[in-house]
Amino acid sequence: MLPPRAGGGREAAAGAMRRRQERRDRALSAAVGALCRALPPPARPAPDTLRRARFDRPQATLDCWRLLYALLKQIHGSKWTESDAIDNQIRFVKLALWYHGYDRPELYQLPSDGSAGSRELLLAFSWLLHRHSLLEQLLARNRVKTGDETSVCTCEDDLPSSQKGTAEIALEYGPEDRVDVRYLQWLNGRLKFQWRSLHAQHQEQCKLLHKIHLFTSGSHTDQILGHLSVTETDLVRQPENYKQLLQLLESETMQLEAFLEWKQLEPVYWQWMETVLDNMAEEGKKCESRDAHVEKSRLPKATLCCPWADSLTGQIDRLSRDLMTFRDQLHKLVTRRKAAWCEKVKIREEELQKEGFSTAAKKIQESAELKLLDLTCLCAPTKNKMHGLCRLVFRSKHPASKTGFSSSVSKEPVSAVSATEVIRDLQMREASLERELKQLQEECRQRLDEIAEGLDGVICISP
Repeated sequence: MLPPRAGGGREAAAGAMRRRQERRDRALSAAVGALCRALPPPARPAPDTLRRARFDRPQATLDCWRLLYALLKQIHGSKWTESDAIDNQIRFVKLALWYHGYDRPELYQLPSDGSAGSRELLLAFSWLLHRHSLLEQLLARNRVKTGDETSVCTCEDDLPSSQKGTAEIALEYGPEDRVDVRYLQWLNGRLKFQWRSLHAQHQEQCKLLHKIHLFTSGSHTDQILGHLSVTETDLVRQPENYKQLLQLLESETMQLEAFLEWKQLEPVYWQWMETVLDNMAEEGKKCESRDAHVEKSRLPKATLCCPWADSLTGQIDRLSRDLMTFRDQLHKLVTRRKAAWCEKVKIREEELQKEGFSTAAKKIQESAELKLLDLTCLCAPTKNKMHGLCRLVFRSKHPASKTGFSSSVSKEPVSAVSATEVIRDLQMREASLERELKQLQEECRQRLDEIAEGLDGVICISP
């Protein structure tokens, strides 16, 4: 037998590496394609756009800006229009990313004409995708709603945290921080008017929904629901709209299928992004070494051309010594002032203890009662809290539909909550907030009385 040739082994290894690379490329292509299909249709990019951005191609920069603009507009609930100028889109994207906490300075240094920076935009898109669950947010926001839904929240706020330091916060503002009271009253009246208008519109909407649910009771195939929603009632009256709804449902189904495929191939995408970061790090090191070499070569020339450099260094040293001296003097002055203020505060505390001991005791008693009430609420047995959109279900006499709300957020079957329970929880929260409001009003009234005592020749009449 003849010994195997060495060239044959190298060819086999090269062939195996080539096949592995082809499999990785196919998996990456499938992952990028699934990601693009899972995005909403108005903001759906071509897979080649992300591939070109990986190599920082300028041809993909405008498409990446438009992608981020459309996605961030949908997240913030604004209307997306293609007619917006590219500089306005870029400005909005930078502001929105800064708002969401993206602090990479290279992105904010990109030109406003969209001529470069596609790889930086790919990094920002991937950061949004990972940090803020971008796909989940968009799928939930663009979900086709066939039922009547309302926002239900039975979670309680952390009231003790909001009560702490109210007196200290009020003391930070003195008579010099003056604001026109009439302007504040106008703002308060405008806010109340808008709130009442919104409340009236919401009540009218609830009445109309109640009529629809009552008149269509028993018409739904689902016995748990038992009635039709506004969308279903409109489809019964106008069957020609069924095709449009069917197209929307088919588009949403395709997005959900692409999202499931993306979740399976997601690790491939992040491995690809790691290579992008590695390439950017290598390029950054090369730029730093080149800049350091240029700076080092320029330093001797600058020294030779600047005979006044020694005198400038001496001046800097003298300024540094002067600053150190001023710092020591300032530290001593602050220490003396602090000791004097502490003495004044101690004297004032003794005077207050003699004058207003009963008032202070009353404040402490009220604060203790509020804390005790919050403690009893916290120690009470926890109930199932709901937060989010829930489908409205008309309450009938049938055992199958005794609940007033049906959850439409979670995939697992959860026990629905009735409208009576939600109203009871809201009434308890309202009473707690009323107590907190009265306490804050009393503190503000006392603070205003203290300020009014220091104004000579002014008579203040409380409202």
